[in-house]
Amino acid sequence: MENNIDLSEIKSPADIRKMSLPELKQLAAELRGTLIEKLSVHGGHVGPNLGMVEAVIALHYVFDTPEDKIVFDVSHQTYPHKMITGRMQAFTDPAHYDDVTGYTNPDESPYDLYSLGHTSSAVALAAGLAKARDLKGDKENVVAVIGDGSLSGGVAFEGLDYGATLGSNFIVVVNDNQMSIAENHGGIYADLRLLRNTNGEGEPNLFRSMGYAYRYVKYGNDLKSLIEMFQSVKGINYPVVVHINTEKGMGLKVAEEDKEDFHFSGPFDPKTGAPRYEGPKDGPEDYSEVFARKMLAKMKEDGRVVTITAGTPGVLGFDKARRLEAGKQFVDVGIAEQSAVDVASGLAKGGMRPVVGFVSSFLQRAFDQFSQDIALNKQAATFVVFYGSMFGMNDETHLGFFDIALLSNIPNLLYLAPTCKEEFEAMLDWSVKQDKLAVVVRTPGSSAVSNKEIQILDDYSKAEYDIVRRGEKVALIGAGSMFTYMSLAADMLAEQGVNATLINPRELSTLDTATLDSLKDYSVVITAEDGIIDGGYGQKVASYLGEAPVKVVNLGLPKKFLNRYDYSALQKECGLTPEQIAQTALAAL
Repeated sequence: MENNIDLSEIKSPADIRKMSLPELKQLAAELRGTLIEKLSVHGGHVGPNLGMVEAVIALHYVFDTPEDKIVFDVSHQTYPHKMITGRMQAFTDPAHYDDVTGYTNPDESPYDLYSLGHTSSAVALAAGLAKARDLKGDKENVVAVIGDGSLSGGVAFEGLDYGATLGSNFIVVVNDNQMSIAENHGGIYADLRLLRNTNGEGEPNLFRSMGYAYRYVKYGNDLKSLIEMFQSVKGINYPVVVHINTEKGMGLKVAEEDKEDFHFSGPFDPKTGAPRYEGPKDGPEDYSEVFARKMLAKMKEDGRVVTITAGTPGVLGFDKARRLEAGKQFVDVGIAEQSAVDVASGLAKGGMRPVVGFVSSFLQRAFDQFSQDIALNKQAATFVVFYGSMFGMNDETHLGFFDIALLSNIPNLLYLAPTCKEEFEAMLDWSVKQDKLAVVVRTPGSSAVSNKEIQILDDYSKAEYDIVRRGEKVALIGAGSMFTYMSLAADMLAEQGVNATLINPRELSTLDTATLDSLKDYSVVITAEDGIIDGGYGQKVASYLGEAPVKVVNLGLPKKFLNRYDYSALQKECGLTPEQIAQTALAAL
């Protein structure tokens, strides 16, 4: 047994370059053990990081980082990279667990080149770095590290296509663990399987076909093999792909056996995999459960209904059992949001009823397809937005509050914002049934809020606001999840003797001008939305009422890339608590 390595002494990759191979193997074991300890109490990306420990050590051992440049695709596999590059305390000391983000971040370290949280872009980014190097006449190595799951994204192919033409040092490391977030989907994976089964010698070889030299590492978690391979390509003067076969979740039995659930996990028992903290059994269900249950029923009733995901089936509530139950009516196009939108357009054109589920942060990757292939062509597809909220994910790479401004301004696209579970289900029912409009339905938060008194419509195609409470002088218009806070603010105003009009707008892409006209003689109209103010719903209202004497106040979020913000603090900063909304109304009066 080797002596333990003092991890606190590792300040930079220079410290590991002094180590012998046995010491590096001991380092890998200790990094992995430290990762498991932190992840089991803190949560985070489990499988991706455990599977990349040896590869990260080998990369920093061989290449002269940060002079040599490494771009990690997605970068959710860079915890060991951060440990080696001066941020060890964030993984060894619980008091400092939150000192670093879960992704590469140039503000943290010169070893991090980009803030990356979306997939498939590393190869193109690295190709740009290589081209810049060549134009300057420099000689550093440029390395892109991309997982097999990320290869399904179109920009990965585009980056590979251009990178092959560089004619200079350009190293693409393909980390092949036979998984995306869930299982891989797409024709490219047959090629990767052939290469694995033939020790890299099979043909056709996608990478060679594109113009790359090709190398294969059969045991991608073996340090000696990795170091020798990276040394052989260091300083190479042409584009090369190094294909490494790794084990996702390596070193943690529960993560090796259940790769999907342990792609990302909250705190867990490392022996059993059970969550350390479970919510109340009688607590509210989340919208993923509501959606999955609803869609399974619809697919059983109607063979034309198809549910689509772009590599995130768990977000839609479709675990392995549900995917099996749905059969051919559940489609996973891989991490390829643009394709998901266009496949939906084709299904709609073919007479089907496609329903696509997206994480809010990821749908922006397919803006052009929403605009051209759906809206311009008037295809009746349904898109459901998850985590579209200030209360969703709070990493700067995964913000969920830009979708309203992005999508609600596309012509021919109806953007619906339900306020509760009952309204969400009704809007989904109507959208799947109709065949005239492209519809986006935004889930109102994560936990399903119930409101049995909500007014349900048979048709949501026309802008028709729900005037929940009729008052005077003050109108509160609460979009989607913000309606609950507006309702509480209306109650507070009533206690102050102010009878406010409370409105659920239902949709955010067009205006109910008749209702807005009735508010022109009010003292103040306040809008609140769980999205940025600029280009959002409230500004549409303000623009329409611009020449009226009524004062319009738009509440929402700033147009900023916020990072790991405190939810309650942001809500207060934006004036979105019920108390602040009520005070805003009283101040206007």
